[in-house]
Amino acid sequence: MDSETDVERFDTLKARIRTYASELGFQDLGISGIDLGTAEARLQAWLAAGFHGTMNYMQKHGSKRSRPAELVPGTIRVISVRMDYLPEDQDSAKALLDHPSRAYVSRYALGRDYHKVVRGRLKRLAERIREDVGDYGYRVFVDSAPVLEKAIAEKAGVGWIGKHTNVINRNAGSWFFLGELYTDLPLPVDAGASDHCGSCRACIDVCPTDAIVGPYQLDARRCISYLTIELKGPIPEALRPHIGNRIYGCDDCQLFCPWNKFARRSAEPDFEARHGLTDATLTELFAWTETDFLERTEGSAIRRIGYECWLRNVAVALGNADTSAEVLAALEHRRDHASALVREHVEWALARHARGTR
Repeated sequence: MDSETDVERFDTLKARIRTYASELGFQDLGISGIDLGTAEARLQAWLAAGFHGTMNYMQKHGSKRSRPAELVPGTIRVISVRMDYLPEDQDSAKALLDHPSRAYVSRYALGRDYHKVVRGRLKRLAERIREDVGDYGYRVFVDSAPVLEKAIAEKAGVGWIGKHTNVINRNAGSWFFLGELYTDLPLPVDAGASDHCGSCRACIDVCPTDAIVGPYQLDARRCISYLTIELKGPIPEALRPHIGNRIYGCDDCQLFCPWNKFARRSAEPDFEARHGLTDATLTELFAWTETDFLERTEGSAIRRIGYECWLRNVAVALGNADTSAEVLAALEHRRDHASALVREHVEWALARHARGTR
């Protein structure tokens, strides 16, 4: 970009890329440089505090996560995209929180696996750019490699990282997925997003397990999303009562964020809820066989946790449910399950009902 002609050419290309992205179903696009020094320092402090728990992959790639050109040589820009996913109105989701008999599944996981949806669209975006400029260097990422996607989105102006550590867009809230296109095209960069959380602490106060230990500081070891998705062993007993009926992920910090008054339901069919997971009872989900689980989570992000952790999570939720003959019968049915992990959580749930704490 040494000449005025080059500047104009890449300005024009950037405008066309925005148009392509919109046509492919993305709601926003921003472009950043690759200096993530501040984010790198925050990541190192977070890791040093042990907040990543068993997510060892967060540190195994060294500086590649925070230095895009080390991960993909030749990268000088990152195209960050946003795709909204909210499948229903937020009041309906709030009504399910801590329901006495029904399950709560994080809204992002109700439809088709977002990795497949967003990655597919990003690949098409990359091809549209190729048709426009010819061969160029690029690589597509959707939560699938050591990439600081939130820091990149903030630097690209897509949104700021809120106190709950999710990215917030002032016009659309936080119910969206992110994707990245690393490229060697010298595109003009966007201004980074500024923080608009102010003195608000709604997300901190509402977190069921006090996982947001301070503004912009998440201890994943206490986070329900970590406990029900990333953690493969027993869920710490002290945290089980606070999980309520959340069997896969948690949305509380988003549901009570004031900025989500601007969020709109997604028009993307792939993100519509499947298999009745918006109103399923805990007992019917606990009755799923492994075959049921595999069939009903095909193409879903939920499948990644596996059947054993699925039963573990539902057992905890049943321990937090209202005591009934149906709940007790469901737990008794799994009391002799082959998995020691499942049996441990079933026994905890039964003991909780026996003590009359429900």
